[in-house]
Amino acid sequence: MTRLRLARSGAMAAVLLVPIDGWTQGPAPPGTSNAPPTFVYVGTHADKGKGIYLFRLQTENLEVSQNITLVPLGLAADTPNPTSFAIDFSRRRLFTVNEIDQFEGKSGGAVTAFAIESASGKLTTLNQQASMGERPCQIALDKDAAHVLVANCGSGSLAVLPVAPDGRIGDATVAVNTPARCLALDPASRFVYVCDQAGDRILMSRYDALKGTVTTPEAAARIKAGAGPHRMVFRPDGRFAYVGNERNSTISVFEVDRATGALTERQSVSTLPEYYDGPNSAGEVAVHPSAKYLYVSNRGHNSVVLFTIDADKGTLAYVEEQGTGGKSPMHFGIEPSAKHLAIANHDSDALLASRIDAGNGRLKPSGVFASAPSPIFVMFLPPPGSPGEDAK
Repeated sequence: MTRLRLARSGAMAAVLLVPIDGWTQGPAPPGTSNAPPTFVYVGTHADKGKGIYLFRLQTENLEVSQNITLVPLGLAADTPNPTSFAIDFSRRRLFTVNEIDQFEGKSGGAVTAFAIESASGKLTTLNQQASMGERPCQIALDKDAAHVLVANCGSGSLAVLPVAPDGRIGDATVAVNTPARCLALDPASRFVYVCDQAGDRILMSRYDALKGTVTTPEAAARIKAGAGPHRMVFRPDGRFAYVGNERNSTISVFEVDRATGALTERQSVSTLPEYYDGPNSAGEVAVHPSAKYLYVSNRGHNSVVLFTIDADKGTLAYVEEQGTGGKSPMHFGIEPSAKHLAIANHDSDALLASRIDAGNGRLKPSGVFASAPSPIFVMFLPPPGSPGEDAK
């Protein structure tokens, strides 16, 4: 048993590192519920990981944060460099990028579709397609789960691939050359945005969900020089968008014209506390399903920061920071019901689950870590019919 500093308040956390190779599906531990499980899928970097790993969220005695753990179930799918994925909750399918440079003997990456086995959470490959560019780094489903959109970071392109009724991915309907460090669909699936990190810009295309096509991207917003935009998310109502800037550790707040997709900057805030002047890169950004809170991870400061969101203005107000107990929290996932959050500490090969306080959005970390090799992406899959399951 190892002990690491978890919170900057000085609290200490017990750390339990557990092996995850092999398949360990079995009955729930004594004294736990036999209710349908909530699964947690974790994508890993190819330097250490073998693919997508599966965990079960264990939340007995929910009022005690220490009882929230991620129970390892093994390797769900052996697939190369699955650094971003999306889940169709209603049809139980998972779509991942394979962030690689060569696929089937040609330059470019891939996208893989999986069926999810409801009882065990195991993944069965449906098919694989070329991503139409090198090193695909982000994937998104449109609101009807009829297409996947892929940002190819390496070669700089945006591709749209149809999803058949059986979950298989078809050949790309369109691929356009554009800087694409990230991508984001507005909640209505009318516009798609990409981050031009080198140019400190957000580009926008109109998206035709019926045809699966996009227009040529045009500049929608400029961000402070050197900011390095790399992540964009929307408030659920689509009125505001939040851009995480990797290089200067800030969040840019934009008001969105929902008719035209135009962006107007309203605020820029630091992701770091005033006392910290060490190296840092902003990581994941996510909006709480209630639209009241925003979370961002810091790689270097090694924290997740909580902001409140003004209901009318969309602006952010700092609340607190929570240490992650590990190094380089590249990503975190929020349970669709908004009860839990799981953090991927990439450089520590460790995952940390936290309870989310429903009243104020604050994180209550469990202090119990699960091991995962170079974790880079985390996503929850609740049981069928669970609250918030329609969110993607």
